Amino acid sequence: MIFAENLTKQFDQFVAVDGVNLDVPQGNVLVLLGPNGAGKTTTVRMLTSILRPTRGMARVAGYDVVKEARQVRSVVGVLTEQHGLYGRMNADEYLDFFGQLYGLERNHSGRRSLELLERFGLAEDRKKRLSSYSKGMRQKLSLARALLHQPPVLLLDEPTSAMDPESARMVRDAISSLRSADRTIVLCTHNLAEAEELADQVAIIRKGRIIRWGELNELKQQLLGPTQFEAMLSRHVDGWQGSLPEGVSLTLREGYRLRFQIRDPQNTNPALLRSLLADQLDVISFQEVPHSLESAYIEAVRLAKED
Repeated sequence: MIFAENLTKQFDQFVAVDGVNLDVPQGNVLVLLGPNGAGKTTTVRMLTSILRPTRGMARVAGYDVVKEARQVRSVVGVLTEQHGLYGRMNADEYLDFFGQLYGLERNHSGRRSLELLERFGLAEDRKKRLSSYSKGMRQKLSLARALLHQPPVLLLDEPTSAMDPESARMVRDAISSLRSADRTIVLCTHNLAEAEELADQVAIIRKGRIIRWGELNELKQQLLGPTQFEAMLSRHVDGWQGSLPEGVSLTLREGYRLRFQIRDPQNTNPALLRSLLADQLDVISFQEVPHSLESAYIEAVRLAKED
């Protein structure tokens, strides 16, 4: 659904995006992670035919972002950091205006607008001027505009910024509900917990280049190593020196806890538990210690700096 090859954008002598390659299939959520100025927003602007690439090419829903820019704009829904709201309009007028730009039939556009305003808790304020809206309300209305024409591709730049926790939860739930076999979402965010909740794929961008890209769990395993499991026991284990099955290494022995790195949990965990019980260690709990995206991100940046 989104394909880019050597996508590059240069402003005078400054290279904002440097040779980005992407291949995002239908039904996937790709999260772009990186610090301010890394090139995330510039990449999104090229994918939406707002900026023309200096070099390289990209296709969105089969359309070339340069040669078929009008078609690209018709099949994407975009939420940018700058909302572009018209303060003298109310929400009904604003969504009706964009419905006309998208070529939607008036009655259909009205029903769709009301549905989105109700979804985002804006229906009671639909007649107020947009200049009176809070930052969070403006963000939700901008997302409603991006969804108005039910596009197969969504490109969302910081969709929950400036929102209170309840509103942010509402928007994340809405994004999650939009996942389908025929819709692709690209999400730029600084919120790593949000990224971990929503992402199928993660691309980490630094200085205009993608330094890591892959499926979320694979990426975490590449950067942080095999899965770890922790056993909570009924007595102290400071002096325990038991034997371990092949493919298991002890990474922590502290108080009532033992932590193991395990290459093949499905086949090895039963043998490990039998070994602990044979050593008369009463196991209260045994569970996976999940790798966090935050740890993986920090490790990716550390490795990039070393390179």
